[in-house]
Amino acid sequence: MVKIRLKRLGAKKRPYYRIVVMDSRTPRDGRAIEELGYYHPVEAADKQVKVDLVKVDEWLKKGAQLTSTVKTLVNRAKASN
Repeated sequence: MVKIRLKRLGAKKRPYYRIVVMDSRTPRDGRAIEELGYYHPVEAADKQVKVDLVKVDEWLKKGAQLTSTVKTLVNRAKASN
């Protein structure tokens, strides 16, 4: 199953996440099929989330599933546009 989920990057206590499309069996920080955006929780509110909504919709049509956290971030990105 393909999921749209977060991939953790950054240093200790300074997390930085990429929103990626991955097989559900791969490790959290493993190889991604495609990168769709980022989430940087430490930044200012207007720079925290960037998501390519067109690509997200394409992957959802192909059968990919959003994790609960990514679903919240996508909804936040849609609301700001």
